[in-house]
Amino acid sequence: MDFQGLKTLVDYHYWARDRLLEAVDRLSPEEFTKDLGNSFPSIRDTLVHLYGAECIWCARWEGSPPQTMPDPGGFPDVATIRRACADQEQKVRGLLDALGAQDVGKLIEYRTMNGEPQAQPFWQMLQHLVNHGSYHRGQVTTMLRQLGQRPAKAMDLIAFYRERNAAAIG
Repeated sequence: MDFQGLKTLVDYHYWARDRLLEAVDRLSPEEFTKDLGNSFPSIRDTLVHLYGAECIWCARWEGSPPQTMPDPGGFPDVATIRRACADQEQKVRGLLDALGAQDVGKLIEYRTMNGEPQAQPFWQMLQHLVNHGSYHRGQVTTMLRQLGQRPAKAMDLIAFYRERNAAAIG
C-alpha cells in the first residue's frame, strides 16, 4: 500500500469515528454504560477499547512495550472519549507523516499483549487498525439499535469516498 492510500484510510477511519461519536452523543448516561452483552459490555467500553487499541499500536510503532488497556471507568462520558481520541489521532497522523512514503513498508518488531514476538510492515499494522475500528463501529451500531436509538450516519468506506468526491466537485 502506498503512502497516499494509507493517509486516505486514516482520513476515513477518523471520519467514521466522528460520525459514530455524533450518534453516541445522543445517549443518556445510563444508555452509554448499559451492559448489552457484546464483546465489550457497553458502548462506552467498546469505544474505550478502540481508543486503547490505538494507544497500544502507537506505542509499538514508537518502540515502546505494549501498555495495558485503559479502564473504561476513567471515561464517564462521550466528551472524555472524544478528547482522548482527538489526542490519539494526532499521534497516529504524526507517526504516519514522520515515516513518510519511503518508510511505510518499514518492518516493525513488537510483542503482543501476551508477550509473543511479532513483526509486520507498518502499513499492514495501520490497515489492521482501520479494519479493527470498522469491526467495532459495527458493534456499536448494533448496540445503538438494541437501545432503540438511531445509528450513526453511513460509515461505509464508499460513503466516505462519495462525500469526499462531492466536496471536491462542489
